[in-house]
Amino acid sequence: MKIVRFRDSAGRERYGSLTEQGQIQPIEGDIFGEFSVTDELIESSSAQQILAPVDPPLIMAAGLNYKSHAEEGGFPHPEAPLLFMKAPTAIVGPDDSILLPHTAPDEVDYEAELAVIIGKEAKNISAESAREFILGYACGNDVTARDCQMRLDRQWTRAKSFDTFCPLGPCIATDVDPENLDITLKLNGKIMQHSNTSDLIFPVDELVSYISQNMTLRPGTVVMTGTPGGVGVMRQPPVFLKPGDVVEVTIERIGTIRNPVALELPPDA
Repeated sequence: MKIVRFRDSAGRERYGSLTEQGQIQPIEGDIFGEFSVTDELIESSSAQQILAPVDPPLIMAAGLNYKSHAEEGGFPHPEAPLLFMKAPTAIVGPDDSILLPHTAPDEVDYEAELAVIIGKEAKNISAESAREFILGYACGNDVTARDCQMRLDRQWTRAKSFDTFCPLGPCIATDVDPENLDITLKLNGKIMQHSNTSDLIFPVDELVSYISQNMTLRPGTVVMTGTPGGVGVMRQPPVFLKPGDVVEVTIERIGTIRNPVALELPPDA
């Protein structure tokens, strides 16, 4: 099943199941509890907007979790997952703009990622049982202000958490094996990242289990699993996002999330 969150013609936020023909069948109930798919059919074009699939209580993320990304930066493979958080307010959906923040617009980078959506409360779970706690998977983009991350702040919170710095969507794909999925990022139609989740250092089950050993994961939590090689900051010369760019993240069996890039206006503009 592919679960989408959308705003209908009356302005109501709803969940639905996306059919192979691109229609939406509204869902009744709680996607994190009991729910059913109705027989009603809504054309996707009739929805006012396809939204980010969740409004998460927490976004957890793993750094240096693809072999190719660690190696392009000359870093050893971590012995345990390197965890950080992104502010939930960074979430945006398909076709929403990534805004280059007026306080740090110059070195904003892309990071294609498989996002895990937690389906029920998870604490101290095993890797073997992790799938029982996962609702599904989405395409994510861990947008990062590299100057804040590497020089100005020299830690990651602000760099990762500006508004619009976590595009997510276009759906939650529930019937997906996360261990072997092609993942691609295009910038203005050019492939910048291309890999497979088989290159993860800590696969999804291990990662979710590890995080749950340290903190409770509540329903709707998003776990960003890391990005493959090809990020802009590691290129020669570096490639950073600029107004007018279009970023597309595609993951096999899930779909594509597309986001234009714009400059955030300062508050006194």
